[in-house]
Amino acid sequence: MLRNKPASPALLQNRRILALGATLAPYGQGPLAGAVLETANVAQLEALAPGACDLVLIDADAWDASALGAAVKHLSALRAPPPVLMIGERLPAGLVRNLLRLPAADILEAPFSPEQLSAAALSLLAEAQPAPAPTSGESRCWAISGAVGGAGATTITIEIANALAMREDKDRAVCLIDLNLADGAAAAYLGAAPTVRLADFGNAADRMDASMLQAFVTPVSKGLDLVAGVRDPTAFDAVSREAVLRLLEVACECYDWVILDMPRHRRSWTLEALAGCDEVLVISELTVPALLAARAYSDEIEDGLGTGRRPRIVLNRLASRMFGPAPSMAEAEKALQRKAEGGISSDWEAAAASANLGGPVAQHRPKSKIVKDVQALVERLAAQPVRRDAGVKAA
Repeated sequence: MLRNKPASPALLQNRRILALGATLAPYGQGPLAGAVLETANVAQLEALAPGACDLVLIDADAWDASALGAAVKHLSALRAPPPVLMIGERLPAGLVRNLLRLPAADILEAPFSPEQLSAAALSLLAEAQPAPAPTSGESRCWAISGAVGGAGATTITIEIANALAMREDKDRAVCLIDLNLADGAAAAYLGAAPTVRLADFGNAADRMDASMLQAFVTPVSKGLDLVAGVRDPTAFDAVSREAVLRLLEVACECYDWVILDMPRHRRSWTLEALAGCDEVLVISELTVPALLAARAYSDEIEDGLGTGRRPRIVLNRLASRMFGPAPSMAEAEKALQRKAEGGISSDWEAAAASANLGGPVAQHRPKSKIVKDVQALVERLAAQPVRRDAGVKAA
């Protein structure tokens, strides 16, 4: 049975939104799904008690300027006013100036997309909640990338992140970040809902902190959070180097482990992100073209970093056989001209079932050889001394 429709972002779940304008009600079933949305009129703001709602959403086109001015004046008189998001086609400049004097407020000029509305609401909610406590010790960051398309890098990345979360057995232990910004598949494989377009935080890179990070996080399990965006073919151009590196920096401040699902093709931030990682893993399947690509790709990363540190190559989909067309481990290492860090057994049925059901293989097929091999790889790498060059944390 295929998984159900993914849930809405966690930061919206059960948040109380006071919507001023009858036309706003449908948003409770759309971009603001998961929140408790109550429609009201502007006059009701006069009786608004502190803590009565988590966000005020105002349709500026539904009320005259004097009523809106009185509403903003009342909100500014509150000791701790809730965040306010005003939307509409007609936004008087004086009203906007007064609104933006509130501790947490934003405007969204129509027309706008559902994703833009969700992003604006999430950003305000994140600003209003306390920042998560930093991790107690030094975080560790691993990057995983496929040597070729279809090598299974995203599947292995998910299993590694899940194995680390189970190993740590505590809240906020691991953050998996899908940096395939245009068409990442981590959210789909996990049956999770991408939060918003990651491009939406590009303009707020200088404001990114632990609280705002939570607006982009989707909880997957007790110890595992996911940061992933919806499909967006323009994302690589829209998200700046500074935004990506700031995101990684804040994630490393908030989590014990940060796991990156990296794109194969180099971006302006690729080498700096990799330089800030303790481990760089290149995933290859056992075909001659893939092995040759893994060797060349690893050499490119090593040359680009200029530190003499080699990525670790992991061979995926190892088959239990004595004879056959696929190279053996020894033959693969000969093609690589180096030792492989490890191998992950082939178990197509378990991988396909988990992808269709949504979630890691360890959840749906805990006895799969994939799970055993990944756990062994994780334990071996986690026991290695931390090896990080100046990179993400210095960005």
